[in-house]
Amino acid sequence: MPSFDTKYIDNYREYLLNERHVSSNTVSSYMRDITQFVKHYFSDENGDFCNVTKEDIQVYISLLENNGRSPATISRCIASLKSFFRCMIDEGLSEKNPMSEFSTATSPKKPPNILTIKQIENLLSQPDINDIKGCRDRAMLELLYATGLRVSELIALNISDVNLITGTIICRNNNNERVIPLHSSAITSVSHYLSFSRPAIALTDELSLFVNTGGGRISRQGFWKVLKSYLTKAQIDQDITPQTLRHSFAVHLLENGADLRSLQKMLGHADIASTQVYAHVASKKNA
Repeated sequence: MPSFDTKYIDNYREYLLNERHVSSNTVSSYMRDITQFVKHYFSDENGDFCNVTKEDIQVYISLLENNGRSPATISRCIASLKSFFRCMIDEGLSEKNPMSEFSTATSPKKPPNILTIKQIENLLSQPDINDIKGCRDRAMLELLYATGLRVSELIALNISDVNLITGTIICRNNNNERVIPLHSSAITSVSHYLSFSRPAIALTDELSLFVNTGGGRISRQGFWKVLKSYLTKAQIDQDITPQTLRHSFAVHLLENGADLRSLQKMLGHADIASTQVYAHVASKKNA
């Protein structure tokens, strides 16, 4: 049996808890379904979740049916797999989703939740940039919204990935890299953070761009706590996750005349269909 990289499962659990913030019962059910699929998939010669195909899923579902699993159990398993592979795509751990063409009798997918420009401005105004932690927080929020990065990509950035002279960052994910231009406000915030805040808290040899108060790389849980605190201060009580800033970036960019292909490159989508979702949202807003 090939060795299994647990980063996929660990990442998915964090995704459910910190971004989807689903109930503990749902987390337990989804994790159980995915763990059982792992045991099935890796019992053969398979070695990487990125190689899972639609046919692999169909074989597994047929196996569940033949073993007498109830329709409700199978439906939940399919929902778990859909959620898992959607997470893989969102987090940049895979470029293809074997569940995208998997036919099930499910309700239509909800459009991505986005914030208005006014809500974004309100959120970004909450951190105190004259405070060491507030300066860091403003830079993180500005950079996330200005680039459409995934949270996993944001916290993975190193200082060497930022070029304030050219106004760009290099995002590396899943053996790919993309160069993303920065808005002037993001350049200002990151520059202030690097000169004022980071030197005061980062460990001497720390390479990461954004650090926690202990001086090491900030975690996704740490960023999620930061975002939640400022959402509360901004009195934004919608169902907001870090992914919402990515969605908002995409829709606002299209509303301001960006073309779909350019947006696809900035977001790191392998399939243009993933980017077209934002075009539908933008067109409905303008209708």
